[in-house]
Amino acid sequence: MVIVGVSFDQPEDNQAWAEAQDYTFELWSDDDRTLAVYYGAASSTSAAYADRKTVILDAEGTLVLEYESVNPSSSPQDVLDDCTLLFGE
Repeated sequence: MVIVGVSFDQPEDNQAWAEAQDYTFELWSDDDRTLAVYYGAASSTSAAYADRKTVILDAEGTLVLEYESVNPSSSPQDVLDDCTLLFGE
């Protein structure tokens, strides 16, 4: 299983945030907003901010499950539990 965070911030800003937060997962910069638009986290490539959204993809990149509402305190465990049910990891 691979966990990736995505934001509109520039790579150097993502790196600084990740270091400050001890964030241990990959963090991608979607500065052209194409991922956010594709997965419905932003309505256009001119959006200032993305909605908090989580998607689970299988090994081929097919959307398996998505969470429209993300609660930072409970969602990470919910997602990991669902991944265990879906993929046995």
